[in-house]
Amino acid sequence: MSPDPSSEPQVQPASAPAPAQERVFLVVVDESPEMRIAIRYACRRAFRSNGRVAMVHVMEPAGFGDWMGVSQLMKDEARQQAEATMQKMATEVNKLSGKMPMLYFREGDRRDELLQLIQEEPGISILVLAASTGPKGPGPLVSALTGKYVSKMRVPVTIVPGNLTTEDIEHVA
Repeated sequence: MSPDPSSEPQVQPASAPAPAQERVFLVVVDESPEMRIAIRYACRRAFRSNGRVAMVHVMEPAGFGDWMGVSQLMKDEARQQAEATMQKMATEVNKLSGKMPMLYFREGDRRDELLQLIQEEPGISILVLAASTGPKGPGPLVSALTGKYVSKMRVPVTIVPGNLTTEDIEHVA
């Protein structure tokens, strides 16, 4: 005698898993030679994880008093240069990651503005920094964010050695 099919537990089809939140890899855009290494690493990680790159440029105060509008003129020129650099890097990020990056502009102390941005933007998942290879150490941001300010971070920090080649990044990212 076969068992009554109505008494057996019914197997329900599995529902599709909820889409994972898009990982956002934040990179600081500045004039350092290692910045491009951080960008390339973040792009490869974003591409491979279907994530996205975000870039922030922080204009630090010039330190000049407002003398006959010179200070404002200098700020305007610095802002234009920052925008041009960000647009150039955004084109490169789009090419490497397949997505346009999110762009952030800030003014103030680089470390403080970076910490504030990470607190304000819950979508940021990972901060990617490249360490300087110079004799003065890894750089002020890497030193600060892995030292006394590490407790203020709400996201992991990935530190990329500043001497990695494109091939190295392809291999590890």
